[in-house]
Amino acid sequence: MKNKEFVTKAYELARKRYATLDIDTEKAIEKLQNIPLSLHCWQTDDVTGLEHTENELSGGIQVTGNYPGKARNIEEIRNDLVKAASFLGGNHRISLHASYGDFKGEKVDRDQIEPRHFESWMKWAKENNLKLDFNSTSFSHPKSGELTLANPDKSIRDFWIEHTKRCRRIAEEMGKYQGSPCVMNLWIHDGSKDSTVNRLKYRSILKDSLDEIFSVPYSNMIDCIEAKLFGIGAESYTVGSYDFYLGYGVKNNKRVTLDTGHFHLTESVADKISSLLLFTPGIMLHVSRPIRWDSDHVTIVNDDTLDLAREIIRCDALDKVNIGLDYFDGSINRIGAYVIGSRATQKCLLQALLEPLEQLREYEADHRYFERLALLEEAKSLPWNAVWDYFCLINNVPVGEEYIAEVCKYEEEVTGKRR
Repeated sequence: MKNKEFVTKAYELARKRYATLDIDTEKAIEKLQNIPLSLHCWQTDDVTGLEHTENELSGGIQVTGNYPGKARNIEEIRNDLVKAASFLGGNHRISLHASYGDFKGEKVDRDQIEPRHFESWMKWAKENNLKLDFNSTSFSHPKSGELTLANPDKSIRDFWIEHTKRCRRIAEEMGKYQGSPCVMNLWIHDGSKDSTVNRLKYRSILKDSLDEIFSVPYSNMIDCIEAKLFGIGAESYTVGSYDFYLGYGVKNNKRVTLDTGHFHLTESVADKISSLLLFTPGIMLHVSRPIRWDSDHVTIVNDDTLDLAREIIRCDALDKVNIGLDYFDGSINRIGAYVIGSRATQKCLLQALLEPLEQLREYEADHRYFERLALLEEAKSLPWNAVWDYFCLINNVPVGEEYIAEVCKYEEEVTGKRR
């Protein structure tokens, strides 16, 4: 670290500046240190997975770009994940899709996966001080089609019910092994490209499928259900809409997953947090950057991400919100995409932790709205970036733009040699 003295001095000035507002930067740093992000494994290889079949991306999944160096096997995926995590302060998690099992060349269909196919992942995660989360994989399969868990065809529906049951069992074993509940997310692409006259029928089928899937209780995993506004090939109707999963989650005490790319672009996803916290046991966040649609661009520090972070902190909900990343950009250096998005999420959380919240609440309680707005504006230019640089310094990860050269070095020595 060539600017260690400069970073330390800048932090001391920032610490004193924040102290004038009764904000303890040391406490903010400590809290940030203990907020795990769940890094999505599918950024390494453009959602290809490890089933070694001829399955092409389907179910509305689309990755643009063909930047060289994507991971081609389980070893390269793991190496890339470790490298990406090395740029982050704190201890983090890895989110796996079911299609990333360690199948060792064996052809294992989705309704046959077992915990043994993920044992090496559990050991690898423990060796690298990481925890695992999990996702069922209903897309990119010959039986995906337009409908999976909402399919009127019982044979196809039963296939996906069995797959999802097995995913929950795998997540339970992961949670037991790592001594930390494994967050298991359920998302399906089911829907219709054009208008349907059977909205209730498909949602009724999906409800019954979910009831069967969740009939077995587990204590070492957390169920989450993820909605979507629309998808490619399902533009007119999505069975698992936000209203559907919100109702199901409230009724059945399930966490609802909020993916920032799965709503209308003018909707505030942050505004949903306080409502969900009143009626569901918690929330799973999938943080990405939608541009005109669910395009899964790399997360950056913008108003949407900042609003999410602020709402979590303002609701004192760090223990009820799991934060995962969910974007896949094949047009730029994939490790760089991880680092930009994950550090941006941490930067937003830090800014939220450094907000003069008690003073703002006092102004609001006294109806001093001018003072509230003025302080909100002035807080935007407080020296949070000096606190961020110091957080990176004490975690022995690159400060500021220093990570750019290290990512490029990894590309030169590792990913750039993949053909």
